[in-house]
Amino acid sequence: MEKSHFFRYLLGYLFTLLGLLLYLLDIALDIKNAVSFYQDGDYMYMAVMIFLLLGSSVLLQVFSWLWYSDSLDKIKTKVEKFANSHTLLTPLHFLQLGVHLRYAGVIEMSTTRFYHHAKSFTEGEADLNLDFQMLRLFEAFSESAPQLTLMMCVILRRRELELITGLKILLSAAAIASTVALYHRSMRAFQENHKMSSTSTIIYFLWNLLLIIPRVTALALFCSVLTYYIIAHFLSLWMLLVLGVWSQKTDHMESPGCEWLYRATVGLIWYFSWFSVSTASVKLKAYLYYGVMGLDTMMLLGFWCWKEYEGRLSSLKPYIVIPTLLGLYIVGILFRIIYYRWFHPNCDEQKIPKPNEQQNTKHPAGLYIVETDSLGSSEDAAAPAQPVTGVLKRGRNMAANFYY
Repeated sequence: MEKSHFFRYLLGYLFTLLGLLLYLLDIALDIKNAVSFYQDGDYMYMAVMIFLLLGSSVLLQVFSWLWYSDSLDKIKTKVEKFANSHTLLTPLHFLQLGVHLRYAGVIEMSTTRFYHHAKSFTEGEADLNLDFQMLRLFEAFSESAPQLTLMMCVILRRRELELITGLKILLSAAAIASTVALYHRSMRAFQENHKMSSTSTIIYFLWNLLLIIPRVTALALFCSVLTYYIIAHFLSLWMLLVLGVWSQKTDHMESPGCEWLYRATVGLIWYFSWFSVSTASVKLKAYLYYGVMGLDTMMLLGFWCWKEYEGRLSSLKPYIVIPTLLGLYIVGILFRIIYYRWFHPNCDEQKIPKPNEQQNTKHPAGLYIVETDSLGSSEDAAAPAQPVTGVLKRGRNMAANFYY
């Protein structure tokens, strides 16, 4: 085997292991922060931290269990088969360990691909990777982004903003942007002719980072001077965003109740960053979203500026902070335009099968082909189209939303 191929496999495998280590490290740091709040007597911050950790964990476990329930026949890894054969899936998710089971499956899958030098995902591997990347995305905006906002608010209120804390904040924001970039990179990796280059990955990462930083910072600044009003702001804007997701007529889950859970989660993502959930008028909706969120961010900064001049609550200078954040936001929008103008793949929409097409059609992102024996013999090729369900429907929707 060529050295370049070996190093590519080795690098991918090491990144998978590094992701696991960082995931475990993040859990340890979360516990450390909660203990630190308790020792300092900041019981309100401790309660918020625990609420974010438990709330995010429960959300991920629910989605993981629902997705396992509708695709038990597609489980391929040994660790997941063992858990399923011993009826451990439900107890593991109840104990908040379901996502860890998926991570174990990803490690097993990556190890197998590394030793066999596999060049593409099999059907089961693609299923596992799709759902896992989606769960990581949910975690980034249900736990990491709110937690970063909380930590920045605490630092501002305590006036502990130093170089080291600034670097920690930047690294946390970079971790969130990396999760978003890895999600989209995984989508493109399945399309053989549209694999994401290093340049496009960097640009995609930068525009997410440059848009997330001003948003989270504005929320933290507002929260530092009007702490309890952040709850009213979140609930009011989040409900409007959920209605916006509902207006897109999403069809990601298998039941209406689960679909509303998905819409509520997307509303939470939209509170911090854009995420495409439909294929209709994507550019117009994205421009509208960034316009509304830009105005909301300016409103948050305006309230902070008003309270800052009124009470001199910190050493930050509004005439420096506000232009800097707005400048980052504008540069982030420019990077986004550059990415979609020169680096985003142009995929013929006629080649993207809709979720109600024949199941023996190739997956839009090149993931896999469902064998004809699941639909009958080739003589039944002219049979009426069957509704696509489960992970296949989710994969098609995700790919279609990505390529539009």
